[in-house]
Amino acid sequence: MSYDRYVAICNPLRYTSIMTSEYCVILVFICWLFGFTLTCSSVITTSKLIFCGPNIIDHFICDILPLIELACSNIFNVQIQIYLLSIPVVIMPIIIIIASYTNIIVTILRIPSSSGRQKTFSTCSSHLIVVSIYYWTLFSVYVVPTKGLSSNTNKVLSLLYTMFTPVINPFIYSLRNKDIMKALKLFFLRGNKMIDFD
Repeated sequence: MSYDRYVAICNPLRYTSIMTSEYCVILVFICWLFGFTLTCSSVITTSKLIFCGPNIIDHFICDILPLIELACSNIFNVQIQIYLLSIPVVIMPIIIIIASYTNIIVTILRIPSSSGRQKTFSTCSSHLIVVSIYYWTLFSVYVVPTKGLSSNTNKVLSLLYTMFTPVINPFIYSLRNKDIMKALKLFFLRGNKMIDFD
């Protein structure tokens, strides 16, 4: 998405020739292949662990970190693999997003009119908000060592990137729609009038 915004803002005349359907399919395929390969390597390593204790995970989801804590065998190799794999999964997209948005911001600052700058940046702001929420919580769960975090803090952070981000995503993107903003203003104005009459 950040690359799409980069091409749309920094190379608007070449957008349709760069972001073709075939190119989008290739990008999606690479992302899926990368994610599937990394996930399979974690699953294979985790499946070799010996589990002899309770089979109840103290978490909302069957996440890999709480799962390996139930293992009776040595989990050091699995932990190292998880942390090493989390670096490309989290850091590489962040680098791409930062590079894209740096170029976008430089291009936006070159726009002479303030209304043009505001309109251009508003096309990226929704994506930037969603990505920031998602990656900061993901980064804090998988890349930052969890020794100091309580189990409940880890659960809340996991809940943020698995549930909160997808739920808030349509709302953030729809706030740019003028009809939805008008309907929200009418709803809140009507609600305030009803409160005043009571």
